[in-house]
Amino acid sequence: MWGLGFRRRLLLLLLLAFAAAVKLEARFVVEKNSLMVTSPTALRGRHDSAIGNFGIPQYGGSMAGAVVYPMGNSDACKAFDGGRKEHLFRTKPGALPSFLLIDRGNCLFAKKVWNAQDAGASAVLVVDDKDEPLITMDLLQEDDEAAKYIQNISIPSALIDKKFGEQLKKAVKDGEMVNVNLDWREAVPHPDNRVEYELWTNSNDECGPKCDMLMHFLKEFKGAAQLLEKGGYSQFTPHYITWYCPQAFVVSKQCKSQCINHGRYCAPDPEQDFSTGYDGKDVVVENLRQLCVFNVANVIKKPWIWWDYVTDFHIRCPMKDKKYNKKCAETVIKSLGLEVKKIDKCMGDPNDDSDHPLLKMEQDSQIGKGSRGDVTILPTLVVNNRQYRGQLGRKAVLKAICAGFEETTEPNVCLSDDMETNECLSDNGGCWQDKAANVTACRDTFRGRVCECPTFNGVQFKGDGYNNCEPAGPGKCLINHGGCWHETRNRKTFSACQESGERNCKCPAGFRGDGVKKCHDIDECKERKACQCPECSCRDTWGGYDCTCSGDLLYIKEHDTCISKTAVKAKEAWAAVCGILVALVIVAAGGYVVYKYRLRSYMDSEIRAIMAQYMPLDSQGEVPNDSHEGHPLAH
Repeated sequence: MWGLGFRRRLLLLLLLAFAAAVKLEARFVVEKNSLMVTSPTALRGRHDSAIGNFGIPQYGGSMAGAVVYPMGNSDACKAFDGGRKEHLFRTKPGALPSFLLIDRGNCLFAKKVWNAQDAGASAVLVVDDKDEPLITMDLLQEDDEAAKYIQNISIPSALIDKKFGEQLKKAVKDGEMVNVNLDWREAVPHPDNRVEYELWTNSNDECGPKCDMLMHFLKEFKGAAQLLEKGGYSQFTPHYITWYCPQAFVVSKQCKSQCINHGRYCAPDPEQDFSTGYDGKDVVVENLRQLCVFNVANVIKKPWIWWDYVTDFHIRCPMKDKKYNKKCAETVIKSLGLEVKKIDKCMGDPNDDSDHPLLKMEQDSQIGKGSRGDVTILPTLVVNNRQYRGQLGRKAVLKAICAGFEETTEPNVCLSDDMETNECLSDNGGCWQDKAANVTACRDTFRGRVCECPTFNGVQFKGDGYNNCEPAGPGKCLINHGGCWHETRNRKTFSACQESGERNCKCPAGFRGDGVKKCHDIDECKERKACQCPECSCRDTWGGYDCTCSGDLLYIKEHDTCISKTAVKAKEAWAAVCGILVALVIVAAGGYVVYKYRLRSYMDSEIRAIMAQYMPLDSQGEVPNDSHEGHPLAH
């Protein structure tokens, strides 16, 4: 058995080889969020803080709190309760949440945050003890104690630089009220309606607490990932970290057991023991198989099958049961309806002394590009080309993905009660609303709310969304009469809403007013606008008038006159007679035209028959004359 020191040295050489392969311009990027001091006035301003790689950062949101500096336990390496049961820093009703300000040093970052959370703190700010650029707080140890922390921390934490931290500590010691706001709303870019995210993972299931956490996450997040992918809301890509073996060690037994393709692609020994169990090359081969599963599934437009494969493989083919092999993997592949031959073709021969296109691409992708830094932490989630920091749990990761959607384009899963607070429920979010029509301009989003005039029942509203929205276009009068005046009396409704035209509100005929607040009934009788004939009697009604005539006279509204009912009947009789006469004339004219046509056709046929007896017609062929037979000139 190789000594522990040798194994560590060889592993270090592999890591150094990877570092040497990284381009000069590549770098590790510390992911940051914004920290805004709101009081005291002397410290008011915005600062950067480095997001801790554990706990649950509130991606897409923000938190306000009051800073507390625990001078008796400033590094938070001990529990805060001192044997008592109460939580010292639990938020009291009406007060801001407590943000614990803690000194760096003497114990794990995660232990500090765990102790603060256990004492009731809502967030933790760790003050660096060195004058240096911000670093990412992460766990460097893999042990049971560290696992307990990373699995149970649910509050956000951030590292702040030494100078800024000392200013906050001094203000707290001087009795100042120090209030800050942690803001993660811009921690993830959100350019459009689709989130592109990738997970740098590993098929090794025997690497300790982080492997256990990763496998738990894959199973827990599979449903949400597949729903997002099938709905077209996301584009997911899996990645795998590999290293290469230094040239001087390529032919060594150790590199041969940890690498494929002649030392080009390597992984650490799962048990960190070269003499027992599985080798690093077994892990590289399975990583490659999982990449090929994704590629083959992607070709048939079902990339979400990758989630089924990796979770099923972990359940059915674990290392501890000695089933981490090709035979078990092919059983899973067949159960998912994929072709084993296509997977094998994609994988190629691991003994080839040449670059593998997929694994070469993976190594190139590990190097940071643009705003994304190098991928050096395993596992790493990247959302819209920005590395995620925090607990690898379903809710925490889903928050980060939801923060990557352009506002108002996020799927419903991002707007559930356990994911965000609906700002529209409180005073309608400060947006315009029409309570009578039950229409609002407030639209809940993952990062907050937007005030934009809605489309309601097919009708588009227009306005600023805050103070005013008015229905526009066809159908606008169906929505609360387009905001115009309307009134109903005796089951009769009048409205000033106009479906077309430049003016939205115009009092209807029989009314006068602004059309918005009021329309007054016009007294047509008093204003002598109608029913003015000598025999007429006028009575005003709401929205119109009634006009009657004396005796047996009948009122004709179109002409504003009265005429005799008998005259009307006579007119109706004469109209009927005239109608009959017109019909008879039309029938007679039609009959005459038909008669003339048929007569002309008959005469034409008779004339043609008579003329045909005396001369040939153009349409007939020449008829030979039998009387010329035997004539000498005929031959």
